[in-house]
Amino acid sequence: MVLSKKRARKVIEEIIALYPDAKPSLNFANHFELLVAVMLSAQTTDAAVNTVTPSLFAAFPTPKVMAEASEADLANYISRLGLYRNKAKYLKKCAQQLVQDFGGQVPQTRKELESLAGVGRKTANVVLSVGFGIPAFAVDTHVERICKHHDIVEQSASPLDVEKRVMEILPREKWLPAHQAMILFGREICHPKNPECHNYPQLYDFSDLK
Repeated sequence: MVLSKKRARKVIEEIIALYPDAKPSLNFANHFELLVAVMLSAQTTDAAVNTVTPSLFAAFPTPKVMAEASEADLANYISRLGLYRNKAKYLKKCAQQLVQDFGGQVPQTRKELESLAGVGRKTANVVLSVGFGIPAFAVDTHVERICKHHDIVEQSASPLDVEKRVMEILPREKWLPAHQAMILFGREICHPKNPECHNYPQLYDFSDLK
C-alpha cells in the first residue's frame, strides 16, 4: 500500500532530519564543472568521479578547451570510470554544444540542459537545483529505491513517477534537502541488500499525525 501524502511527507522529513547538513558529494567550482561531474557520475560513485576531476578540470577548464580536445585525450583522464569511452564522447559533444549554442555558458532551463549530449532529466535536475538554486528534484538509484522500500510510490513507479510524487508531497524548498539526505540515507542505511531502516522507528511512527 502506498502511503498517504501526510505519511509519505513524514517519512521524507525524518530522513532529512537524519542528515540536516547533507551536501553534494561531487567536487566542483562552477556550473561547467558541476555539469561535467554529474555526467561522469552515471553508474559510477561520486567518490570515484572526484578522483579524476581535478586533473580533468585542470587540463580542460572551459567548454571551449574541452570542445577542442580529442575524445581519446578526454578518455585518458577518465579511464578509471565506468563507460569512460562513451562519457568522453558525450563530454566533447556537450562542450561543443555549449560553445556553439550557449556562448560557452551552462544554460539554466531543463529544456536547454536536456538538449545537451549525455544530459538526461536527472542530470538536468541536479544542475538546476544544486548549480542554480532552481527548485527541481533529481531521482537517482538511491532515491528511487528508498521511495519504493518505504511505500512512498508503487513498486512499478518510474523515476519520473517518483519525481512527481515527491514534488507533490513536499514544499519546493525541501526538494533539494530531500534529494541530498536521501542519497546519504541510501548509501548508509537503506542499502539494496539488508537495509537497516528498521533501526529507525521514527520512519514508521505515524501516531502524531492527525
